Amino acid sequence: MRAIVVDPDAKRVVTLGEVPEPEVMDGQVLVEVRHIALNYGDLNGAKNRPAGFVPGWDASGVVARAAASGDGPAAGTRVVTTMGSQGGWAERRAVDVSELAVVPDEIDLAEAATLPVAGVTALRALRRSSALMGRRVLVTGASGGVGRFGVQLAALGGAHVIASVGSTARGEGLRELGAAEVVIGLEGVTTPIDVMLDNVGGSQLVAAWGLLGEGGVVQCIGTTSQEPASFTSLVGMRRRIEAFTKGPDSGEDLEYLLKLMQRGKLRVDVGWRGSWSRIEEAADALFGRQVAGKAVLDID
Repeated sequence: MRAIVVDPDAKRVVTLGEVPEPEVMDGQVLVEVRHIALNYGDLNGAKNRPAGFVPGWDASGVVARAAASGDGPAAGTRVVTTMGSQGGWAERRAVDVSELAVVPDEIDLAEAATLPVAGVTALRALRRSSALMGRRVLVTGASGGVGRFGVQLAALGGAHVIASVGSTARGEGLRELGAAEVVIGLEGVTTPIDVMLDNVGGSQLVAAWGLLGEGGVVQCIGTTSQEPASFTSLVGMRRRIEAFTKGPDSGEDLEYLLKLMQRGKLRVDVGWRGSWSRIEEAADALFGRQVAGKAVLDID
C-alpha cells in the first residue's frame, strides 16, 4: 500500500512510497484512511526515524475491519484516530479501539482529523491547570493548531484569554475564537498570569515565566522556536513549570471535542489542505509558519 515514509534524502525527510499492509492486533480496528493532519512534532521527529518508517499520529477515515474482540465500532463507521506508535500517514492503519472516536455525519472527516494531537493536547493541558473561571490564561503560539484549540477551550471555561502570536497577520480571527487580548510576542501583557500554555519555548518562555502570579503554572507543550530556555534563577514566589505530553487513550476526549463541534462551540481552522502528494509543500508551509490553524492532506 502507499504511505508517506521517512526518506533521509528527501528535502523534508518524508516522501510517498510503498510499505506492507499493517498487522492488526487484538483490540484494534483496521481503518481506511481518508485524511491526515500534520503536526510539527511528527514531522520534526521524522528526522530521527529509520528509512521506510511511516510517521503520523492523526488520521480520519472509515473502519474497514472491526476488532475481532467485538469492541469498538463496526465496519463502515466514520472515525478519527491517533496512535502513539504513529503509522497514520498511510492508506490503511491499525488502531487501538481506545484511540479513536466515531465522527458524526454532520462533521467533515477532514476537520475531524485535526483533533487528536492538537485538540486533546490543549484540553488535557488546561485540565491539568485546574479551574479556569475568571483566571488569566496566556496561550503562546496561539495561531497554530494547539494554540487555536487552547484559546477556544480556555474561553469556554470562563478564562480571560491572552493570545500571543508572532505577527499581526497571524493574530487575525483569534478574537472571534474567544481571545480577550491578542498580542505580538509578550508586548503589553500584564501580570499576573495564572495559566500559560507554551508552544514556543526558548527566550519567550523565560520572559513569560516572570509574568506568572502566585500559584501560576506553565504547561510546556512545544518548542517551535527551537531555542534553549535558560533560567538564571527560579527563586521567588510559589509557581511552577511543568513538562507536558498528551498521553494515551484519547478516545473519550475525542468524543468530547466532537460533541463541542456538533454544538457549534469548537471551530476547526484548516489553513492548508491538499493532496498527500504535496507533503513537501505542506511541510514547508508548516515549518515556515505560513499555516493559520492546521494542515490537512487528502489521501487520493
